Amino acid sequence: MRNNEELNARIKEIKQSFRLMMDGVASQSMREKGLNYHVNWGASVPMLKQKAQETGKDYDLAIALWKENVRECKILATMIMPAEQMLPEVVDIWMEQTPSQEVAEMASFNLYQHLPFAPAKAYEWIASDKDLYQLCGFHVLSRIFARGQEPNERGINEFLDQAMTALQGNSIAVKKAALASVLRFADLGLVYERMAKSAVKSINLDVF
Repeated sequence: MRNNEELNARIKEIKQSFRLMMDGVASQSMREKGLNYHVNWGASVPMLKQKAQETGKDYDLAIALWKENVRECKILATMIMPAEQMLPEVVDIWMEQTPSQEVAEMASFNLYQHLPFAPAKAYEWIASDKDLYQLCGFHVLSRIFARGQEPNERGINEFLDQAMTALQGNSIAVKKAALASVLRFADLGLVYERMAKSAVKSINLDVF
């Protein structure tokens, strides 16, 4: 654990670098869409990826950055957090503090899909009544299925039940994520494709 002075200096330097990436049009557009961060420089994701590469993986810095109510700090935190060091209880805190769909998606793709306990968390999230949790859960499962990781029988039933519920829900973002995960599930092989087709047919949805 590093001392606070050193961490504070790093965070100050990182925030100053965001200023140079500032895109007023992007940040204004996000504000109009209701994304109210305390500070939002509108920095692009490729710029943040570049910053993450320069910074390297850093647990303490990721924890400190996440605490900042700044869009770029939160996204950068998801990029530099070493997945193998992140504990389930820290993931729970981050999920509770996720401010927007953008940060939820970034966390899923940059970090959560790589957690050693990713499948367990994903199944927990898709069963949540919170949209952002479901969103993360379906995104993570999409990535897991895309890597060819097959669920067990209980996982299959749970996934298809929750996905069908989500596909009949009100959140467009969750529906899209659920549909993407069903298509990835179907790609696991012929048996999975048949199960997916049968499930979507049961809710009168034509996606295959």
